[in-house]
Amino acid sequence: MRLRFDQFADVEVYAKLEMQNPFGMKDRVARNIILSARRTGALLPGAPIVESSSGTMALGVALVGRSLGHEVHIVTDPRIDRITMAKLRALGCDVHVVQAMSSHGWQSARIERLEQLMADLPGAFWPQQYRNPDNPGAYRDLAREILDDLDRIDVLVGSVGSGGSLCGSSRALRESLPGLRVVGVDCVGSALFDQPDVPRRLQSGLGNSLLPQNLDRRLIDEVHWLNDHEAFAATRDLAREQQIFAGNTAGSVYRVLGDLAARAAPGDRVVGIFPDRGDRYTDTVYGDDHWAEHDLAAMATAATPEPVAYGTVVSTWSRAEITGRAVDQAHLLFVESNTSGTGMLALRTARELGLRPVLATSKPERYAGLAEMDCELLLCDTNSIAALRAAIQLRFRREELAGVTTTSEFYVPIVADLAEWLGLPGNPVEATATCRDKSALRVRLREAGVRQPRFASVTDSADLAAAVEEVGLPCVVKPADDSGSNDVLLCHTVAQAAEQAARILAVLVNVRGLPTAGTVLVEEYLEGPEFSVEMFSAAGAAHCVGITAKSVTGSPYFVESRHVFPAPLPPETAEQIEHVVRLALDATGVRLGATHTEVRLTDAGPAIIEINPRLAGGMIPELVRHATGIDLLAQQLRVAAGLPARLVREHARHAGIQFLLADRPGVLRRVDGVPAAESVPGVERVAVTGRPGAQVRPARNAYDRLGHVIAGHPEAGAVERTLDLAVGEIHLVVEDAATETRRQEQAVEGRAR
Repeated sequence: MRLRFDQFADVEVYAKLEMQNPFGMKDRVARNIILSARRTGALLPGAPIVESSSGTMALGVALVGRSLGHEVHIVTDPRIDRITMAKLRALGCDVHVVQAMSSHGWQSARIERLEQLMADLPGAFWPQQYRNPDNPGAYRDLAREILDDLDRIDVLVGSVGSGGSLCGSSRALRESLPGLRVVGVDCVGSALFDQPDVPRRLQSGLGNSLLPQNLDRRLIDEVHWLNDHEAFAATRDLAREQQIFAGNTAGSVYRVLGDLAARAAPGDRVVGIFPDRGDRYTDTVYGDDHWAEHDLAAMATAATPEPVAYGTVVSTWSRAEITGRAVDQAHLLFVESNTSGTGMLALRTARELGLRPVLATSKPERYAGLAEMDCELLLCDTNSIAALRAAIQLRFRREELAGVTTTSEFYVPIVADLAEWLGLPGNPVEATATCRDKSALRVRLREAGVRQPRFASVTDSADLAAAVEEVGLPCVVKPADDSGSNDVLLCHTVAQAAEQAARILAVLVNVRGLPTAGTVLVEEYLEGPEFSVEMFSAAGAAHCVGITAKSVTGSPYFVESRHVFPAPLPPETAEQIEHVVRLALDATGVRLGATHTEVRLTDAGPAIIEINPRLAGGMIPELVRHATGIDLLAQQLRVAAGLPARLVREHARHAGIQFLLADRPGVLRRVDGVPAAESVPGVERVAVTGRPGAQVRPARNAYDRLGHVIAGHPEAGAVERTLDLAVGEIHLVVEDAATETRRQEQAVEGRAR
């Protein structure tokens, strides 16, 4: 509702009446936290819920928890008002009142009692409003309601307690209103904004003796402090002047709204969040006896806020510019990683960008070279959203996290889920899930009219023959959610397709232990050269970095053996390919960072094979860097951390990579000719990844690659010739099984002698 400030008629001042929810603003928080916990399995049906609160959070948990059949325990302190106590008991809650402060006031005393309850109640769930990102996440709805009603605002004002409401709503609003100014309202004697803690302050609903993990001071431009007299008087003024009977949090916000209106430019819109009604404060804020008991009338007040430097100790209404709080080094969280290629390089690149890398992993031993990385480890079950959330909540304050990302294809949807939960930059969860499940992608592209192969999805081998009949022979049979061309096969008969489908459906977990989709995709085989389009989305636009020409091994497998970037294509052909990729990206909803889209150029035009919402594999980012100077890995990390992308070409060259592949099965003994290959003019790098003594075979997937050669030159043709010359110098010494058996027998005889 618009407030009446007649003296500032050219400024629009509004109150968002969160008090109109059943019990107040925290009803949103309780609903979001509890439903999210039930969805992730952190809260099981019928399990107890335990929370520390003396106000509307307690009532919100009671409202949601009891309605869903949970036993609810509320830990509070003697400051709880009698009306809230009566409501909690009437709603069926067990209320536990601590009787004395501990080391950090009433808050720490309540937490100590809560931890004891958690130990006594197996399976109990603690919403943890001060550190659970589902608290600020609940206010995306509030932000949307403000935008629906007002379209635009210039200033948002809110009280700060747990950090949830102001940080959550401002973070969401700034997605549409990047210039929004955010003003926080605290109380004198609160430690939230580097003031000395005074535990016996009288205000409730804002302020804190502890630093909540959900508070992100980087989002706040200005902070105000009011003492108890000023806050209580402002609350009474709000009732008398605007006929809004509210609590002291709304009263404090109201007082600050008046100051901001006085300083605003004509036409500005200022919105204040009013959290709860005044019925809980009838004996305190509105009680003359309470005022007299605490001699509030004698407390000094200020009619206007005193501008002070941040960090100055205050005792009356004061304000300070904060413009976000600097963090020594913000953390970039990686959820698992590639085990080679960009994996370890990404950790080093994060350091170069001034970020502190943290690798969340369940098996650090899988990463060669990790010990040499200056990287913190967060050990947890990375295949479990609930376990990841718990580990993140325990380790980080929200203002310490710059972003969350991964270089592993398998964890892209998990990262999108975490980014949404934390309010960090990322792609929509649905978009990443659609791209990872190629059968879902096929349906989405068909709905959007984007050209692609005919297809059929199969979840039961009994349906395979019908799928092949629908698609036709020959057909490509592949898993819906694997990578690296794993288990992709060109089939010429129904029997061959059925055998391949059965093989795929028998795989229940992938190489990282995540459950597979349990879906086989049967696709039309398209003739024509293959390309991949490297796009980068940021700031609402998708930028085409370039198109890669791809060579694959012969039938029946599709292992990429050579890449050349940029592809030597006529401009009109490149435009056709880019156009169909843009249509596909629009259809999926991918909107941030690198995408790697595979395309077949058929006689009828380009057709989408798959979309990967991540950086390209196969060392393509390295080719892009050699050819253009654009470091795609660094740009991917930048946008994940909320930094602007820098896609500026420094030069125009061509670069290519040729992978080393075995021509027969056996044991790799050694790789000869590497120095000679390195000396070929134009060769940038020769790398051997195959280990002597390892079993090798002609490539069936990307994991069968044994190394690579990278070359660069101003001309694409020269790059291909350089690769041919360099690979011609390299000889993979592979012994067949019979030779290996004889070698082992001779070794045994030698030891016996």
